[in-house]
Amino acid sequence: DAFRPGQEEIIGNILKGKDVVAILPTGMGKSLCYQLPGYLFQKPVLIVSPLLSLMQDQVDQLKQRKEKRVVALNSFLTMEQKKYALHFLQEYRFIFVSPEMLLQPQVKARIQEMELSLIVADEAHCISQWGFDFRPDYLRIGEVLPESNRPPILALSATATDSVLRDIKSYLNMDEPFQYMHTVNRENIHLVKKAFMNREEKIEWIIEHVKNTAGPGIIYTQSRAKAEAISLQLIQQNVAAAAYHAGK
Repeated sequence: DAFRPGQEEIIGNILKGKDVVAILPTGMGKSLCYQLPGYLFQKPVLIVSPLLSLMQDQVDQLKQRKEKRVVALNSFLTMEQKKYALHFLQEYRFIFVSPEMLLQPQVKARIQEMELSLIVADEAHCISQWGFDFRPDYLRIGEVLPESNRPPILALSATATDSVLRDIKSYLNMDEPFQYMHTVNRENIHLVKKAFMNREEKIEWIIEHVKNTAGPGIIYTQSRAKAEAISLQLIQQNVAAAAYHAGK
């Protein structure tokens, strides 16, 4: 019924043909910022995404919403699937591509000859060497962008420092982009560090904390044995718990 904070401003500037840098926390609806323009422009949207699992998830979600004109160019494709996708690439509405695949000569040439409505750099902090998830191939996205008559660029991330923002704008050759930064403060997240005298005291605190905290939770441990031991102690305290690790 209504836009979430930032979505209307971001989409409005994209529709004006402006480059946009959007910093929106997880769950704030970054995907709509390129999906809605994709339907309004009626030309393919290219989404460069460094995370194959996230890319596949976004493709599956679009297909569940009856969007058939969507494809992911990544290492999951067989040679035949890749040939088919490249041949009909102009027919797709949303084209997801990994940065490594984007730089392959055949893919690069095909995209450069197409008329795109929007280029999206998802998880854009990966462009920056200052970013926590730096990917060298992301630095070269600018090589693929046409020098003239290029579509607007949308850089999306959940978090970015000033130095990372400067790198994003520089490496993507952005032209005086509109910038939207939503606060990263999440009132439902609490971060605390606690020190204990010994392991027994720590386990005792964990069990009491779990028993007195509402909702489900995850306890990360250093080993399979500790995962099994802590889950067993919780079960003995009538807490619905289970251990999960590579041995399962």
